[in-house]
Amino acid sequence: MPEGFLDGKSVVLISNSPQARPAMTWTALSEEIHQAIVEAGGDPVAYYELEDLTLSEETQAGYAEAFNKRMIKNIVIVTRKSSGEIVLNIALYTNNKNIVSNSGVYALSTSSIEGLKESLSAMGSSVRTKNLLVLDVPEFPASEGSLAGGASRFLNRNPLNLDVFKLGIPLSGAAGESAFLSLYRYDLLGKSEAAIAAEQAAEKSGLEGIFKSSYPHQVEYLTDAKTEAELIRDRVQFVLMRVEGRENDLKSSMGLPVSEGEEGSRIVVKYYIKFLVRNELYIGPEWDADPNWRVALRQFLENLKK
Repeated sequence: MPEGFLDGKSVVLISNSPQARPAMTWTALSEEIHQAIVEAGGDPVAYYELEDLTLSEETQAGYAEAFNKRMIKNIVIVTRKSSGEIVLNIALYTNNKNIVSNSGVYALSTSSIEGLKESLSAMGSSVRTKNLLVLDVPEFPASEGSLAGGASRFLNRNPLNLDVFKLGIPLSGAAGESAFLSLYRYDLLGKSEAAIAAEQAAEKSGLEGIFKSSYPHQVEYLTDAKTEAELIRDRVQFVLMRVEGRENDLKSSMGLPVSEGEEGSRIVVKYYIKFLVRNELYIGPEWDADPNWRVALRQFLENLKK
């Protein structure tokens, strides 16, 4: 296991498939496994839903700031797939918005919650932990995503010089180092390279048609995770970003007034452009999110012309 798990605080991130049976909430799953993580020698000080963290890079940056203040050492990720299989990963916390790296991660897979609890308890019987003052029950702190000044970096206007530099378009699983965390989602974890490649090909086909009709400048499709320095070296100074979530959650995270009524609770897709050199985020002059990603993208690209 990663150095520090037996001598340092851990944050636990839960990704729980709604299709898994028996049905249970992510908080109920947290309560079910908390004692087993403690018995394994860990010190789990806070539980969050993984999907809350991966809403956007800016959200991850806010959580990272909170984790730094609490001197977190480890990230425990529990993924419950639709089949009921449970995968537990333990990684050293990166101390930045990436949260985890793509190497040095401990993994344990079991067919059920009971199997996970038994395995963790067995692990704890053969190690000596230095984590002594641990919580009896899991804690669910309020969302930390609004920290790090995330909302103030969203600009409701269009970027300049799109005609000079290429716009990078990440395909699934290729959004950069900060995307490593999202790969632990219940719908992504364990997918084969062939399956991801097939999905990327279908996604690229749909994107190409929209960009050919609505975007007149250079684009580059990104199939592999690259650092920002590598992108800038390849003359990709702008990257198309996509977030998906409840409309009012997205508006609030971007510093915009929320909607009244039921509309604010619908799940929508919102596109924006990240300017890598200045770390600025351009959401466009008009709110153009939509439940259908194709509609949202077309509207965003049309608004880029204003």
